Amino acid sequence: MKYIEISDTSHAHNLKFEYAEAPFKCDGCKEAGIGSRYKCGGECDFELHTHCGMPSPTIAHPFYHKCSFQFMRRPPGPVARYCNACEKDVSGFVYHCRLCGFDLHPCCAKLPMMIDDGEIKLCGRKGRSWSYISSCKKYNLHVACVKEMLVDSWHEICYSESSRKGNGIPSLRFALQAHNHKKSRKGKVEKCCEVAGLALQFVISAVLGDPTSLIVALVGNLMSK
Repeated sequence: MKYIEISDTSHAHNLKFEYAEAPFKCDGCKEAGIGSRYKCGGECDFELHTHCGMPSPTIAHPFYHKCSFQFMRRPPGPVARYCNACEKDVSGFVYHCRLCGFDLHPCCAKLPMMIDDGEIKLCGRKGRSWSYISSCKKYNLHVACVKEMLVDSWHEICYSESSRKGNGIPSLRFALQAHNHKKSRKGKVEKCCEVAGLALQFVISAVLGDPTSLIVALVGNLMSK
């Protein structure tokens, strides 16, 4: 359920739900986002992912049966922490298990467990980073690789004037085309891209906090080129 207007203890003004194609940096989890968000109704440049704007106090996850993840506004302790799903640093809002010490970005915690009627499934490893694996067990799509490919390329965009003028979609287009150019070899890599295409659409959408039909359709179109 999405509310038209919410309040957050970390900000003085109410936040209004809106949709915009320009990328933004979430002031909650400090990760990139696009599409749906909660934005300050005043003149402040304060924005939150919808997941960060309305977090659950506690969540459970199928990969960690003994864990109870508590929502925290900042990572606990003095030691740097990383998200067990995407390997990236935790710098803001996080779901943390006090018992096991695991951490999940709010958007990573929402990654779908299964895609394409079970043909592609999410796998959690004992090591760092999750991956989507095809039913034939031959093809993997690491969540960490998706973030490295796309989200990291938007760090400068999130602070640029162009991101405030609705130029987020061309930036997404450039990032994916550049990645596909590097991986243009034939054979197994080409087949892997074909199998991973659908998963990539949904992973990008979930990582950015907005699995809407617009974003998914755009990514699908780029992957087919």
